[in-house]
Amino acid sequence: MITSFQDLFATLKAKGIRKRMVAAWGVDSHTIEAASRAIDLGFVDVTLVGDASLVEKVCSECGIPVSKFTLVDIKKELDAVAHAVKMVHDGEGDVLMKGLCSTDKFLRAILNKETGLLPPKGLLSHVGVLESPHYHKLMFIGDMAVIPQPDFRQKVKITGYINSVARAFGIDKPKVAFIAASEQMLDSMPACMEAAMLSKMCDRGQIPGCIGDGPLALDVAIDRESVEIKKLLSPVAGDADCLVFPNIESANVFWKTNTKLVTGVRQAGMLVGTKVPCVLASRADSVDVKLNSIAEAVAFVI
Repeated sequence: MITSFQDLFATLKAKGIRKRMVAAWGVDSHTIEAASRAIDLGFVDVTLVGDASLVEKVCSECGIPVSKFTLVDIKKELDAVAHAVKMVHDGEGDVLMKGLCSTDKFLRAILNKETGLLPPKGLLSHVGVLESPHYHKLMFIGDMAVIPQPDFRQKVKITGYINSVARAFGIDKPKVAFIAASEQMLDSMPACMEAAMLSKMCDRGQIPGCIGDGPLALDVAIDRESVEIKKLLSPVAGDADCLVFPNIESANVFWKTNTKLVTGVRQAGMLVGTKVPCVLASRADSVDVKLNSIAEAVAFVI
């Protein structure tokens, strides 16, 4: 089982896995540096789609040989994003990455009915991976970036996505915690009721390949001492691999609290539900976050 991003890098290298990645408007230093490091680690070949003069300038400033990349010279951002997505749509890439372009332009191209990457009736979602010095293994989280208020059927799909990503990291049967404000069954809280239903679907194999329990408050989902104090009996509590949050606000706040207030945290994130995994890091995200996200996407391809 992979328990850190360093483990993930080593696993990809040991297995000789190398995928083709296309970066949409990949003209900024963080995207180029992350792509360069991923090439050095051996798990991607990279095509940068964008203004070649900007790429060459950044490479010169960062001391990175331009020859490490395949360049597709397109001067306009919107055209470059559309071309990158079409390349992947046409089978010329295994992973798509957002570069310096805005998220709305990136998603618009992905959702294009003719050249985009979302299958008919597909559901676009986001799966984050969190490595914390205060937890004994990786956490897989969703959805903190795409679906504001998932309905029950969408939560079933989100659970399947997170479970699949965790399994790609070598976890045979991920433990999924359905998060609510309380671990008590409270009919006044819809999140509690839906968490219980999702948990029972896991028990009966309707969400296959995982062990699920809920509702679970965040403390009992990830803290063994809290479980012991509350005398809670659960196959998941205190040892969750996956956290399924009831809405985007709770997931996003958890994610950003870790980002800004917890020293030593490492993160990754990608879009799922598409024909290939799509790295959706913020333009302001660090090189480390973007590198981790590339590795997450490559692991999910295999």
